[in-house]
Amino acid sequence: MLAANFPLWDVFIATLYLVFFVFWLLLVFHVLADIMRSHDLGGPQKAGWVLGILVLPLLGTLIYLVVRGGSMHERDRRTVQTQQAAFEDYIRRVANSKE
Repeated sequence: MLAANFPLWDVFIATLYLVFFVFWLLLVFHVLADIMRSHDLGGPQKAGWVLGILVLPLLGTLIYLVVRGGSMHERDRRTVQTQQAAFEDYIRRVANSKE
């Protein structure tokens, strides 16, 4: 009975909205993580960006991507390099302690 009132086109549109919503949520969480790990922003600036994203979610996220999006990959790369170096250091310490 539900299928008669919900044709295939409506299912497609609802699925499309769901996919866009999930992608947008992933983008918001990625932007928030980038704000928190950014060392060149101070506390009030980070609070301002987070507040802007919470008050105007879509507009705040898009503005952040336009203003600071170009250097997001550099912060990601720096974080990965730091984690890799810490992991390699841990492996060296564990390997040396076994001898």
